[in-house]
Amino acid sequence: MSAPAWASFICAMVTLVTVIMVSTYGKKMMKLVPFIVGILAGYLEAVIFTLLGIPVIDFSLFQDMQIFAVPEFTFLEALKGVKDIDGSYIATVAVAYIPVAFVVFAEHIADHKNLSSIIDADLLTDPGLHRTLLGDGVGSMVGAIFGGCPNTTYGESVGCVAITRNASVVTITTAAIMSIVISFFGPFVAFLDSIPGCVMGGVCVTLYGFIAVSDLKMIQKVDLNQNKNLFVVASILIPGIGGMAMAIGKVTITAIACALILGIIVNALLNKAKDE
Repeated sequence: MSAPAWASFICAMVTLVTVIMVSTYGKKMMKLVPFIVGILAGYLEAVIFTLLGIPVIDFSLFQDMQIFAVPEFTFLEALKGVKDIDGSYIATVAVAYIPVAFVVFAEHIADHKNLSSIIDADLLTDPGLHRTLLGDGVGSMVGAIFGGCPNTTYGESVGCVAITRNASVVTITTAAIMSIVISFFGPFVAFLDSIPGCVMGGVCVTLYGFIAVSDLKMIQKVDLNQNKNLFVVASILIPGIGGMAMAIGKVTITAIACALILGIIVNALLNKAKDE
């Protein structure tokens, strides 16, 4: 039985308002964890509704849980069932993932430009784009070997850095290690699984909104009075926001990939156009 829409809306609003208020008016330490405080506030509201008979949280996730549990690793899962890795198989994989790689490259550069504006240092120069891309690639390969998600410079992480203004490498590394360690504890995993979608929705309003605004800052210095610049930006924004996608056989080019490809093509066509 799902929760009524009004209960979900209230939980989302409690989460949203808490994140905004903590991030804006909180003390120094509180400003570092506005999302955690917001999620806890929304979760508490969801618990209250559930105890009153309005099922917002599924507490069955806590049943039969183990205090300590090793996460399921799917070592080299992609190769299971593959008898012959020939040229055809490699070509199919290449066609499917090369467009995705270009998307990741674009996201990587955009995220690092955003981070550069936050910490007032050009990360594309020092440590350099070649090193940061190499780090992404190695991380993706290691994650894939153990069945994890591919690694990339997620805009969500950049949004967290931008909102908290904490770009400390030590802090981020410590948080990563803590995330790995606590993933072995069943109660914590069950708690994460039980967070209602409405609570996460309230967080996402602030997080993705901040990401969108941060990305728009990148084109502040672009002269959109010039038609060539306007067309390049339009060819990226409209397919990306509108959800344009293309299926070629078994391969689907996502909206982000379409936006990237169109942006590159239009920019190449108009690169030599004279300013008007």
